[in-house]
Amino acid sequence: MSDTTSQDTWTVAGRTFTSRLIVGTGKYKDFAQNAAAVEASGAEIVTVAVRRVNISDPTAPMLTDFIDPKKITYLPNTAGCFTAEDAIRTLRLAREAGGWDLVKLEVLGEARTLYPDMRETLKACEVLANEGFAPMVYCVDDPIAAKQLEEAGAVAIMPLGAPIGSGLGIQNRVTVRLIVEGANVPVLVDAGVGTASDAAVAMELGCDGVLMNTAIAEAKDPIRMARAMKLAVQAGRDAYLSGRMATRKYADPSSPLAGLI
Repeated sequence: MSDTTSQDTWTVAGRTFTSRLIVGTGKYKDFAQNAAAVEASGAEIVTVAVRRVNISDPTAPMLTDFIDPKKITYLPNTAGCFTAEDAIRTLRLAREAGGWDLVKLEVLGEARTLYPDMRETLKACEVLANEGFAPMVYCVDDPIAAKQLEEAGAVAIMPLGAPIGSGLGIQNRVTVRLIVEGANVPVLVDAGVGTASDAAVAMELGCDGVLMNTAIAEAKDPIRMARAMKLAVQAGRDAYLSGRMATRKYADPSSPLAGLI
């Protein structure tokens, strides 16, 4: 039996990772539970909301005391930003605080759906790329928008599967697949994953990875769910690499009918 997982890495902005699961740092009971979930998930990257999570004030509890930035890659994000200007300012502060240049850009259009404002997102992506940032960008599940982001300097495209925190799973497999087929940078489903099967679907579509937060943090047993997500991402990736069978309209017997006694 061939073992493809040991050599199956992915690379973004010159950095290579083995785990294809990225997890967040919000909504957990405390930093200790968050750290335990990260360990169970096998994730090598965690997203950090610069506006919400303490990463620079030593007088308050710090995430870095629980999740070691020397072992886990921190991906500062612009959660809560509704304009390009706010997002750019937030990531400039993150770079000053921790030297981070690999970042996650999201510019939201409204509070109700948390859908990305693509005009503001593109504007911010261009500015950040020109300033030496390597932006991984949250976007709508639109192949045209994805190509525009790539041309603007995005180092990874991160289409939503469903609204942030909804747990609805991937609502449009067709457009996610088209984004994957057209991209020259990694594609990771970001937002909407609710359970392990959703993560497996994302990987079966050919995505390079999956980012999630609420699906793990709001599970009744976050540590067990983190482990389930790790296995689901691995299973989905193996299924994609193995080349699934063709779908058929009618039954096709496993044993041939010819020559029956």
